[in-house]
Amino acid sequence: MQTAHVPWRERLFINDEYFALFVAQVISAMGDWIGFFAIAELASTISGSPETSVALVLTARVAPGLFLAPVMGVIVDRFDKKLIMRIADLARAAVFCVLPFVHSVFGLVLASLALEMFTLLWSPAKEALVPSLVPRERLTSANSLGVLAAYGTMPIAGLFKFGLKQANDALAGVSWLEPLQFGRSLGDTQALAFYVNALSFLAVAFIVWRYIKTPGTATPAVRAVGGDGAVDPPEEVSVSTIASIKEGWHYIFVNPVVRAVNLGLATALVGGAMLIPLGPIFADKIIGSAEKFSLFITSMGFGVAAGVGLLTAFQQRVHKERAFVAAVFFGGVSLFGAVAMSSFWLAAAGTFALGVCAGGVYVIGFTLLHENTDDDMRGRTFSTLLTLVRLCVLGSIALGPIIAALLEPLAQRWFPPPPGSDIPEARLFGVHLAVPGVRLTLWLASIVIMGASVLAARSLRIGFRENLASFAPRALSGDSE
Repeated sequence: MQTAHVPWRERLFINDEYFALFVAQVISAMGDWIGFFAIAELASTISGSPETSVALVLTARVAPGLFLAPVMGVIVDRFDKKLIMRIADLARAAVFCVLPFVHSVFGLVLASLALEMFTLLWSPAKEALVPSLVPRERLTSANSLGVLAAYGTMPIAGLFKFGLKQANDALAGVSWLEPLQFGRSLGDTQALAFYVNALSFLAVAFIVWRYIKTPGTATPAVRAVGGDGAVDPPEEVSVSTIASIKEGWHYIFVNPVVRAVNLGLATALVGGAMLIPLGPIFADKIIGSAEKFSLFITSMGFGVAAGVGLLTAFQQRVHKERAFVAAVFFGGVSLFGAVAMSSFWLAAAGTFALGVCAGGVYVIGFTLLHENTDDDMRGRTFSTLLTLVRLCVLGSIALGPIIAALLEPLAQRWFPPPPGSDIPEARLFGVHLAVPGVRLTLWLASIVIMGASVLAARSLRIGFRENLASFAPRALSGDSE
């Protein structure tokens, strides 16, 4: 009996529609990263206080989520998801067409606010659309590809951004391009990067419109229309929106799977995020070479890729709830172990293990949400999750150095440095261990992650210790209690 030939796109990308969505995600993520790098670089060059300027622009990328994420989630649940994605892409393209003419930090802040608002629409709409395109048994593969699109594009975008800047400088001497703001007289411009970004978002809007045929229709239960099809008055729409926001928050707190994933996924990213500002300090004080920080990040990136690959290969044999709890816990353990090492290779092995767990947490968490969230709640659920993730990541980046600075004098007092050194040192059973504030802070982050795994297990009604003791055989067999 001859086996039917399965096209390569279906083997790798599930079906033609998800392949189109994956391509759209790759282009969109490239645009996001290139835009992020270009705006931050421009902010640092057009101001006399580059640190403050960059901080303001980064804050503008976070602030809308604090206030608008619930409203954006309601919009995604109420209207056609593909239409929302196209509108968001066209709007972001328009913002990037305007950015070459912005010459002030205030203008960059406004542009960043606008970009973040439309990203808050695009990302939850995309996540809410995925279960309509992908069979339930292939959701893990879809989310693995989503992680690859979102984060695998970052180093490529960095190189592409560098090339665009070089090309921009070469075009600066072309007189007829001067009205498009390519001229050197405007300072260190990023005009070409902004225009290419605009084209990328136009391409994504076209792909979603042309190649994704599955309807992204709104759910009737949350439409702002009456039974006869007439649009409700504005005050009733306002009341309906507030009620929908409250309903979404209630659903997130009451649904045990959604609650566990929000808690575990957002908190698990704390450790990886804290490595960004504290990694160079750790590498300098503990390993003895600040330049090796980039190698730690590289090892964690390879770990994420390995974690995603393992999940894709064994997705049918993994008990998702148990694997999620275990991945969060062992991610905290890996961070604790990596920070405890004073050898580069041992610390790099720990960050690799942290990446494996982080990749697993991300993919399994999104898959659990896709499988366990009602259709009319997906927009609000993913809007909340994505906002929590951003807040945890950027909050960790901001607070990590502050916590380390506060713990440093306490460490100096509790663990006096040895003669000839200014690094606090603890002595335990004859072992000398440097304990500066940066190491204590990263240990604290790892403990927070492990604590989040305990709370996630309770939310999922999984015996925590029993799950860890028997995780390997149960997770791979797919058995559940």
